[in-house]
Formats: sequence, structure tokens, C-alpha cells
Amino acid sequence: MPAWFEPETHFEVAPIPPVPFRGTQETELDRLKARLLRELLQQTPDAQFNAPLRRAANEAAGLAWFTPFPLLFFPALLEEKARAALRQRARQRRIRDRSKNLLDAWDTSPIHG
Repeated sequence: MPAWFEPETHFEVAPIPPVPFRGTQETELDRLKARLLRELLQQTPDAQFNAPLRRAANEAAGLAWFTPFPLLFFPALLEEKARAALRQRARQRRIRDRSKNLLDAWDTSPIHG
């Protein structure tokens, strides 16, 4: 019995980028990030919060970029990240103050002073 084959089929394979090209959205996201970060920094005049809030904005932008609509998701992500950063900074301050108070009490105690 002779073998019979269908005509050859050719496929074009092109790599698919993991995230679609979003040149204009990237610029818009940067502008949105700058505006919302500026507002956050104005609401929080204490300079010690600048770095944590900037990190929060960068993390939120990075996460938003992997969503289908980064400009839509970014504000909520930034709010969540900023709240977490402010809570962490306040927690660190409480721990530092408590530790300082304990050390001061230790240094002034009659046994150790």
C-alpha cells in the first residue's frame, strides 16, 4: 500500500512579548505617578516619609504595569502601598521610641547607673 501525505503546512512563528508595547501609556503612567506622588508628599510634610512613599509609588507602578489597564489600577495600588508604608514607618518609630525609653530606664536604674 503506497503512503499518501497531505501538502506541507507552514507556520509562521513570531515571538509574543510578555507585555504588549504601551509607549504612550508608559508616559501617561509616569505623569500620573508623579502627580499622585506629589499630592501624597504634600499631605505628608514630614520628610522622613519621602523615601517610603517614593518606594510605594514605584512598587505600585511596577504592579500596575502587569495589569490589563495600568492607568486604572495604579491609583488604588498606590493608595494601598502608601498606607502600608506609612503604617510600617509609624511602627518603626514606636519600636525605636520604646527601645530608647527602655535604654534610658536601664541607664538611670540604681543597679546599672
